[in-house]
Amino acid sequence: MKLSVCLAALAAAAGATAKSCLSRRPAINPSPYEPRLPIPSPPKRHKVCVVETHGDGVTDDSPYILSAFHECNNGGHVLFPRDSTYLIGTAMDWTFLRHIDLDIQGRILFSNDTDYWQANSFRFVFQNVTTFFKLGGDDVWLYGGGTLDGNGQIWYDTYAANIYTLRPVLVGIDGLKNSVISDLVLRYSPQYYHFMANSSNVVFNNIDISGFSKSKNTAKNTDGWDTYRSSDVTIMNSVINNGDDCVSFKPNSTNILVQSLFCNGSHGISVGSLGQYPGEFDIVEDIFVSNISMHNASDGARIKVWPNAPSAMSGDLQGGGGSGRVRNVTYEDFTIDNVDYAIEITQCYGQKNITLCQQYPSPLTIEDIVFRRFSGKTSKQYQPLIAAFACSSSSVCGDIHATDINVVSPNGTHQAYCLNQDASALDVECTDLYKGFN
Repeated sequence: MKLSVCLAALAAAAGATAKSCLSRRPAINPSPYEPRLPIPSPPKRHKVCVVETHGDGVTDDSPYILSAFHECNNGGHVLFPRDSTYLIGTAMDWTFLRHIDLDIQGRILFSNDTDYWQANSFRFVFQNVTTFFKLGGDDVWLYGGGTLDGNGQIWYDTYAANIYTLRPVLVGIDGLKNSVISDLVLRYSPQYYHFMANSSNVVFNNIDISGFSKSKNTAKNTDGWDTYRSSDVTIMNSVINNGDDCVSFKPNSTNILVQSLFCNGSHGISVGSLGQYPGEFDIVEDIFVSNISMHNASDGARIKVWPNAPSAMSGDLQGGGGSGRVRNVTYEDFTIDNVDYAIEITQCYGQKNITLCQQYPSPLTIEDIVFRRFSGKTSKQYQPLIAAFACSSSSVCGDIHATDINVVSPNGTHQAYCLNQDASALDVECTDLYKGFN
């Protein structure tokens, strides 16, 4: 592939011209809150590796990518140049990365070979999660303004024909620490856009997520972020247009800060689902969510827990009977626009029979939960209800507070379904009117 003037300058180490090819590390400005741990701030990398590409849109560029990563690991800057497209047709393990900048200015496109990816993508232990690649290591900066494209349409259609299709996550993270991912465009993920496991002190900033189906088969389970067995994760200053959770805190997510997001078309910012697997003890605690603009969604803020009996959301998603705890979770400063429930707590996830849910209450405890300063208008879906606070038993679910809830339904009501709740702690008009859960 012919080098541009910029790349030729890099090859010749031609001073200022070469440096102008590289993206500057993005400035990370947390607002309105600072993360618990300092944002990573490593020294500048000096060695530069330019990733080659066949450039034909057919030949797998994975060997070029791995070569550049190995060459520039431990102190280098890897460049995916602007106006270049890289086709990835091989599952790659990137968990060896250390002290490296990945500067993605071009486009990374994953192949549409669904048979290969189902057989070779990396499996996680949670639900049916697989991933095109595994990103891990220590002190990794990933940025550049470029695009990761999951080629999702073929997956949306394949899943519609077979719900047991294993759809890869666009960005699979396993064992990443002290790292920043910023200034990227993510498009057409087959399933979740991010799945983060076994990681700590990672910041996501200025991520642009979108990707809807162009056929009658909808793009399903396209969560923006799912955190799992991870701590001290910050997600902020991003725009998410998707069809499932904007952010979801899966089992053993702790010390998470989510702030300053625009979410459209989602299922809200969710704790869970939890308690899906018998014998597992799920923990989600010390979660702070602030300054969220939520539009055209099923939920604004949500906590979803399976009951203590087998239940099914769908053929490929069922569970119940697990234990654990949800503790010290705060949702504040939400703008609600055409959202079915501004707030939803349920310990009956997957179980629409409320009587049966209460007969088999969840052993997973929920406590010290705060919702404050919500404003806006819900959709017509559940009016006159604007929220649902449903505990399967008051003995395992309490200390829930909602203040300054200035949300109304389209007909002006301010009611919420309340089950096993202290109504005096909720700034809504509690009712036993039940209209279902998302």
